[in-house]
Amino acid sequence: MFDVDALLAELVACNDESDPRRAVHDALARTLATPGAVADALAPDAGGIELLHHTRDLTVINIAWAPHMRLMPHDHRMWAVIGIYGGREDNQFFRRTADGLDPTNDRRLDAGDVCALGAQTIHAVTNPTSRLAGAIHVYGGDFVNQPRSQWGPGDLVERPFSMDTLGRQFVEANEAAGLVRG
Repeated sequence: MFDVDALLAELVACNDESDPRRAVHDALARTLATPGAVADALAPDAGGIELLHHTRDLTVINIAWAPHMRLMPHDHRMWAVIGIYGGREDNQFFRRTADGLDPTNDRRLDAGDVCALGAQTIHAVTNPTSRLAGAIHVYGGDFVNQPRSQWGPGDLVERPFSMDTLGRQFVEANEAAGLVRG
């Protein structure tokens, strides 16, 4: 049986390790060895973001990507670890150039997969399927208040990241999929 509080306690304890990102990766990998149990416990009914833990040192978020949702390229300016518990999350990675962004590579994440990202990573996220995709995202800092950048929606011009824009993207994706967040 999956216990959200036990996972959060383990993730918080990872900050005391010599390599917190690696410790978080390993903790999520153990947890997601049975992704169905996590999916049953977190059970999203629509796309959205649920803060599970938020301090200046660590943020843990339950993210549900609406069907066919695409999130614009963005950075975090802190390390992150993504663990998929349901569906699929496709990541397209970019690097900064004098002219903006150039795509570098892609990575498909399926249920049970865990991926660590560096502090300089820029990526866009897509749920290419017709069902919800669920993921636990862990950030090595204050994800909510950290200044960072986004490129889009629309054009790939760098601008300050906006939680309001992010929220609108979830609303639009849910509406397009006929989902209502309850």
